[in-house]
Amino acid sequence: MPNSNAKLRSNHRGGREASRRDLVSRSLQSAQHCLENQDFGTAYAHYLLVLNLAPELKTAVKETFQFTLFKWAEELDSLARIQDLFNCYEQALELYPNDEVICNSMGEHLFRMGFRDEAAGYFHKAVKLNPDFADAKENFYRVANWLVERWHFIMLNDAKRNLTYLRAIENAVHSGSKSVLDIGTGTGILSMFAKKAGASFVYACELSKTMYELARDVVAANNMEREIKLLHLKSLDIEIPKHIPERVSLVVTETVDAGLFGEGIVESLIHAWEHLLLQPK
Repeated sequence: MPNSNAKLRSNHRGGREASRRDLVSRSLQSAQHCLENQDFGTAYAHYLLVLNLAPELKTAVKETFQFTLFKWAEELDSLARIQDLFNCYEQALELYPNDEVICNSMGEHLFRMGFRDEAAGYFHKAVKLNPDFADAKENFYRVANWLVERWHFIMLNDAKRNLTYLRAIENAVHSGSKSVLDIGTGTGILSMFAKKAGASFVYACELSKTMYELARDVVAANNMEREIKLLHLKSLDIEIPKHIPERVSLVVTETVDAGLFGEGIVESLIHAWEHLLLQPK
């Protein structure tokens, strides 16, 4: 009897596997037929089914799936079905989370719709995944020109200004300010000054997704990614102890208003003084 039950279970598993293979085969044939008839939406649905039933086919159908996705996305875009378009890309990225071509295409749609900061994030990810991907690099540089204000380059090349900041931060840290919050960190230069000056804990917040990613790269390039905690947050949204463990003893920030990103310098400093900065005794 036990042998009979085991045989039944084996036959059942074999039957299910045969049914799965049959469904995958028929879905692939249907997808190909839909592509021939330029029914990209139905073809996309068939490929989703195939990839969920047979993930082992991801490599084999990758290029055809990408083609189908992009064609269907173009149709959705022309029909102003924006949410459906984004849903398709989210599904695709769940299946291919490290696909630079899909990331780049998603970024292109976002950029055309005016979501430049979000687009920069996808272009940046595509370049990270494949540094030789020329289209993604060109797209990232193009969107960065929209988002990175020209005064960043001017300030970074202002040696006198940078030296003044460095000395002021060194004086504050050497006088006992061992925990530092950098509001609107930009490239992360002031945070790195604080760490090099000897601060024990350095936190930096940046609202712009593009500048946040740039700061991460700059900090990592200087081997400080474990020493400076970067937060993609508005300073007004920082909570203790959720984001930083306790109030800091020094706040540093640029003297240029960041109103473009919805955070003025006055409001930031008032918030830091009231909620994030240690009060004098």
